[in-house]
Amino acid sequence: MHQHRNPYQSPPRSTAASLTTALLILVLGALGGLGGLAGCADQDRPGPARGAPGTPGAAGAGDPYFPRLGNGGYDVTHYGLTLDYDPAVGRLDATAAITARATHPLSAFNLDLAGLTVGRVTVDGARAGVRRADTELTVRPRADIGRGATFRTVVRYSGVPRALTDADRTREGWLRAGKRSVALGQPRGSMAWFPGNHHPSDKAAYDIRITVPKGQQAISNGELTSERTAGGRTAFSWHCAEPMASYLATVAVGPYRTKTSQDATDATDATDPRDSASPTHPTSPTRSTGSTRSIPVHTAVDPTVAAGSAGLLARIPAIMKWGEQTFGPYPFSSTGVIIGRPGDADYNLETQNRPFLPGPSGIGILVHELAHQWFGNSVTPKSWRDIWLSEGFAEYAEWLWAESEDGVPASRAFDRAYADDENWAFPPAEPPTAADISARPVYGRGAMVLHQLRLAVGDEEFFALVRGWTRAHRHGNASTADFTTFAQRRTDRDLTALWAAWLYGSEKPPPDE
Repeated sequence: MHQHRNPYQSPPRSTAASLTTALLILVLGALGGLGGLAGCADQDRPGPARGAPGTPGAAGAGDPYFPRLGNGGYDVTHYGLTLDYDPAVGRLDATAAITARATHPLSAFNLDLAGLTVGRVTVDGARAGVRRADTELTVRPRADIGRGATFRTVVRYSGVPRALTDADRTREGWLRAGKRSVALGQPRGSMAWFPGNHHPSDKAAYDIRITVPKGQQAISNGELTSERTAGGRTAFSWHCAEPMASYLATVAVGPYRTKTSQDATDATDATDPRDSASPTHPTSPTRSTGSTRSIPVHTAVDPTVAAGSAGLLARIPAIMKWGEQTFGPYPFSSTGVIIGRPGDADYNLETQNRPFLPGPSGIGILVHELAHQWFGNSVTPKSWRDIWLSEGFAEYAEWLWAESEDGVPASRAFDRAYADDENWAFPPAEPPTAADISARPVYGRGAMVLHQLRLAVGDEEFFALVRGWTRAHRHGNASTADFTTFAQRRTDRDLTALWAAWLYGSEKPPPDE
């Protein structure tokens, strides 16, 4: 700091006077009376604190069945996945660009990744430290990340992605059959092919670009935004704008026959929360107002099963229109299906926008998987304990479809489910172990809960409740408690006994209870 002497100032006075003047200057400076002096003093002081020091994010989301699945401290908003795949040897060379927002100050955070070799990792362009421990990838950025800050992590990785075996002995992850592959993620298989926050409570938008040899097709979620061939390889770019849980992300590689068509559906007026049920057919609710929109239908079928799949594909528009009438507006910008060969997987999966079927199926299975687009994909369970909200609704959709289209009362399907002892192994809202989240009670008894609710409140209130539920939690997450509370408030009825007997009860209640 430099002071300039005033030429009109008197010569220095005594030492005491000088001390008095100095003290006065300091006091005035502290009070802001000497702006220049105060400003110089501010330059010498440390700046304001930038927030609390960062701490490592949790290495799990606290799921009751998969405590190490997912991670804490941040929320992913977008995944940008660039995949280069060689079907001949099964090798994947990839980059994941993950955009997230910190929910508390972070000195480090975790990503879920099974197998594969991790190369360079950066956070906001700066090289980050990395440590591997089983399926946990701990990333330590060069500087702490403040709460609320948006940050971008880029992970380069490679290797041969593998299949994982679930607690119920089914296979998920990257399933390879010769030069064909399909990625299926429920409940934890997505970590086999990309790093991320792999818990259903953290949904994000996706851009997935897959490059494969020319002549192969690469199918994923959302809409195909570009297809470019160069040097004997074709890059397919898919964009999924609506939030998606990572277990619903998919990539299917093979010699698929693909087709895109437009399905005109009647969009329900989302401003009317209490659509009335049709007096002539209670399972086909009418709308107060509506407008027509076109939803692209993307289908991909393995050529060996194309002939046997044609009839099933032809029913998609009818299922979509029925679904909108029954459940409310379709929550995504496209629909469709991927049909592989028998043996490509051991099960069907409701991958977002277009379910995966390992071979042609009956109409009921397609109804089930498309119903998941409302229940499971748009309204996603908060934890894997809440999975009955997905599977119970999807199974009940099969019953409702048979009632609406084939004239078979839902009560007949209820009677069959009630007589099946497997449905009474445990309450649907409380699977005892991780191996039970896909067991029969989650499906069959889950559907029975919904049928009992329908009987208790009547068709008009029940279908209004269902459409209100899909509207209230559209593109979000919901728990069993959210549903029971919503139902009781929406119907203004005491449903405590119904939940106790059918949703949580360990004993088989009388069918009319």
